[in-house]
Amino acid sequence: MARLRACPCSGTSVSPRIAMLIDLHAHYPMHLVPQNEGTAHRALLRWRDALWRARLVNFLSRIFNYEGPGRGAGVTIELMKEGDVGVLLSVLHNPFDEMDLSKRYGAPPDGTYLASLLGQLQLVEDSVASDSGVAIARSGDELVAALAANRKVLIHCVEGGYHLGGTEEEIRNAVGQLAERGVAYITLAHLFWRDMVTNAPALPFLPDPLYRLIFPQPLKGLSELGRIAADAMLEHRILIDITHMSSRATAATLDLMDRRDAGKEVPVLATHGACRFRRLRRREYNLSDDTIRRIAQRRGLIGIILCPTTSSVVARCGGRRRRTSRRQSTPSAPTSITFTRSQSHSITWASAQISMDGSSQR
Repeated sequence: MARLRACPCSGTSVSPRIAMLIDLHAHYPMHLVPQNEGTAHRALLRWRDALWRARLVNFLSRIFNYEGPGRGAGVTIELMKEGDVGVLLSVLHNPFDEMDLSKRYGAPPDGTYLASLLGQLQLVEDSVASDSGVAIARSGDELVAALAANRKVLIHCVEGGYHLGGTEEEIRNAVGQLAERGVAYITLAHLFWRDMVTNAPALPFLPDPLYRLIFPQPLKGLSELGRIAADAMLEHRILIDITHMSSRATAATLDLMDRRDAGKEVPVLATHGACRFRRLRRREYNLSDDTIRRIAQRRGLIGIILCPTTSSVVARCGGRRRRTSRRQSTPSAPTSITFTRSQSHSITWASAQISMDGSSQR
């Protein structure tokens, strides 16, 4: 989460003095699994038929909302209210489709994945339909109205481009449907190669070289499916989140955006990333200086994730030791965000303003 200040820009009715906590990337939907399917953790336990799958189960059970067996959900409306979070970007993601064990590793996505994603989206909307203090915002106008009414706001987003399908027709149709349902951004890459976007290693228990040995990927950034997905998102005004992308994929995506949008009017996001500096400069998941500059040139937004594998200095939080970055926000490097009304049903950050003082310090 980050405390952001909504700033005015032309063409919007947003108050210049709205201050709130905004969670840029929260796995709220993961605790809404129907009772007859059990929790995500229990379902994943069925995959414990190989050592590497068991390791993945342990990892996934910790990051997808549930911290482990018998633990409560980490993201709920009650906790949102208790923590005074104003807006929550609700992440739609189906790990079973990403690790589709009916297919070979690296196989293109299946066109049936979209249905389960839309089902999860509907679960989210149904879960808050009877709560007058919570709203789903599908456009800038709906967001402004909900905030003016002092309601908590959920905004849909998607993690994993593989949800979009394996053909151009499937991808363009999926992006169009998601835009109609108000999806704000899609994180195109995630944990494994699915013939769309190469990803940076992001499994904490595997060093980058070992991950690349176990999960090999082609020496490219975007496949043809990946280019189609990025192009469709630009067409439908859904923001591209470059988190989890490999260095090649990040460069290819930003190059594609520059060709399609030479004026750099469309922002780009890195919703849960970190910087490459000091001993973390070799972690591909972290953002390079050049990538940070290119995000800033597009008036984009970077959300910093504080976890041991991406940051470097030990801090104490909740009785547990965690590593966080020594570099703190300073008055010379403010971050602010403006929500504006887009020309489609999705929500666009048309002016995410980032002031920077140059490259990351080493």
